[in-house]
Amino acid sequence: MAKKSLDSKTFARQKRTRRGWITFWRMVRYGVNNLTRNAWLTIAATAIMTITLMIIFASVATRTILSDTISTFNQGVDMSLYIDTEADNEAVQQVQDDIKRLESVRGVKYISPDEQREAFAERYKNNPAILESLQMATNRFSGTIRVNLYDIEDTGELEDFVDSNETYKEVADNSREPSFAGERKAVLDDIADRVGTFQIVGYVLLLIFVAISILVVFNTIRMAIFNRKEEIYMMKLIGADRSFIRGPFVVEAISYGAIAAILATVLGTLLLRSLRDGLIEFGLTAQPTIDFMSNYAILIALGMMVVGAIIGVISSLLATRRYLKI
Repeated sequence: MAKKSLDSKTFARQKRTRRGWITFWRMVRYGVNNLTRNAWLTIAATAIMTITLMIIFASVATRTILSDTISTFNQGVDMSLYIDTEADNEAVQQVQDDIKRLESVRGVKYISPDEQREAFAERYKNNPAILESLQMATNRFSGTIRVNLYDIEDTGELEDFVDSNETYKEVADNSREPSFAGERKAVLDDIADRVGTFQIVGYVLLLIFVAISILVVFNTIRMAIFNRKEEIYMMKLIGADRSFIRGPFVVEAISYGAIAAILATVLGTLLLRSLRDGLIEFGLTAQPTIDFMSNYAILIALGMMVVGAIIGVISSLLATRRYLKI
């Protein structure tokens, strides 16, 4: 008797599962069919969502390119501390060792006054007047400690070192400010401000187009529901679940996102490749981002589909809420 009861429960559970799958595939089929019922609305909603996803694609790509460019810029820009020509070599070495211990410092290099003089002569070797003046000059060049930071904006630790390290104060050339102060500091701050402003503008545009996309899909679903209002009413009268009524519209909106994601990924990748030479000539480190986008296009498209699906689900749920109360 117990075995018969257990078999009955198992059969009932399997039946419910089978019915659930049948219902699910019906909702998917109805949702896909809805795409062709209002072709122009489908095209409009997909186009707006494609633009939205392309802006998301462009925002991510731009942020990555800027990050790589800043990283490359950080590696190529050194902060200079100027050392007096009569400074003791042991003291200068001690200053270098102290700077290397700073957490914000990537590397340290010392250029002696003689090396500075030779580099200056090499730079102006084709200018006899400057070379003659150099040979007649009695003063020597200052030594320079070049400090490479992980982040050129993070100069606080180095500034504290300059202000507090007694050994450095003994050997410093007080006639010259460190390069992270004065005009060069202003230039670096201006670059950082421009990058920050560009990122903020990108986020604002992204939010605007996401909102527009949600509104367009929302109105598309609302119009589809309005056209099928009597059909929905009859379905509710015969006892159809809300999930079954809502499901096709959710599938329809997700389909907008899926199609738009594929289009946005393809168009975004092609656009990025077409702009590669111009970006590189402009001084941006774009090649790593382009290679990543090309090599992982499928994963990027899947990620865009998820974003598009989220936008579509939000829009469809908002649109169906009113009419499911009939």
